Amino acid sequence: MYQLPETGYLRLRQIIGDPKAQPPIPAVIPVSKSTWWEGVRTGRYPQSVKTLGRRITAWRVEDIRKLIESQGAA
Repeated sequence: MYQLPETGYLRLRQIIGDPKAQPPIPAVIPVSKSTWWEGVRTGRYPQSVKTLGRRITAWRVEDIRKLIESQGAA
C-alpha cells in the first residue's frame, strides 16, 4: 500500500491514483476526478491549498489523513 508522507502536500493524482503513470500511482481515495471535485465543492472532501503556484493544486497531507480516518479506511 502507498505510504503517505508525514507532512507536506499531495497532488490530485497522488490522492485518486494514476494507473497510466510510470510506475502507476495507487489510489489513496479510489474515486474519479469528477467525483473528487464534486466532493470538494460540496465539502465532503477537503479544500485544496493554492500556495504552490498558479497552476498547481495540492492538498495538505494532514487533511487527507483526517479524511481517511473519518471514513474508517485507515
